[in-house]
Amino acid sequence: MFEWISNPEAWVALATLTALEIVLGIDNIIFISILVARLPEAQRDKARRIGLTLAMVMRLGLLFSIAWIMGLVEPWFTVLGQEISGRDVILIVGGLFLIWKSTHEIHESFELPEPESGVVKKAAGFFSVLAQIAILDIVFSLDSVITAVGLADDVSVMAIAIVIAVGVMLLAAKSIGEFVDANPTIKILALSFLIMVGMVLIADGFDFHVPKGYVYFAMAFSVVVELINIRMRKRHEEHQRANEPNTTA
Repeated sequence: MFEWISNPEAWVALATLTALEIVLGIDNIIFISILVARLPEAQRDKARRIGLTLAMVMRLGLLFSIAWIMGLVEPWFTVLGQEISGRDVILIVGGLFLIWKSTHEIHESFELPEPESGVVKKAAGFFSVLAQIAILDIVFSLDSVITAVGLADDVSVMAIAIVIAVGVMLLAAKSIGEFVDANPTIKILALSFLIMVGMVLIADGFDFHVPKGYVYFAMAFSVVVELINIRMRKRHEEHQRANEPNTTA
């Protein structure tokens, strides 16, 4: 099982696959961060850990069910001459859910928060968030495992790459979540990114493949621009505060 340890090509595959799994996990982290922000602060870390642990368990479970995964690639039915497989159905449904949820979150961002009270309501919110995380984990995990199968030959290499990637995601999730929650413009940008990811999933489900590198590059460029804007706004506010005594004197 571990014969690959003495194979340099396997180590290269492990490093490449781990890096790719981390990149593919960015949208998962963003989605989880936005969802857990709706929970009371005391429950957020717990929800993040459970959500990412579910992602790892699902990915490993799918990985050790490669025969079933390969069966999902086989056509189930045909629509207007287009063959639709089980994988396509999952991607299309997942993409639609991601678009709906992201649009809903953007809409709620424009509404004034209403005070909520009651332990029962908070508990229901917690499990509702976990259910939504689990739904998207299935979609992201399927995409991740299919990518892993295409890049590595040894199942143990794929499993180690997934565990390492989820470990990195666990370490980064809290800081990313707090940053997104503290910057409303970044949150809207992240939600717009998730809508784009949902569109890519739907296109992929209909066999129209959009290179994800383009999507991630566009997102990275937008984030860099917005970080510059945030820095400029902070410097402007600091400058105004520093000059306040002079203007009031």
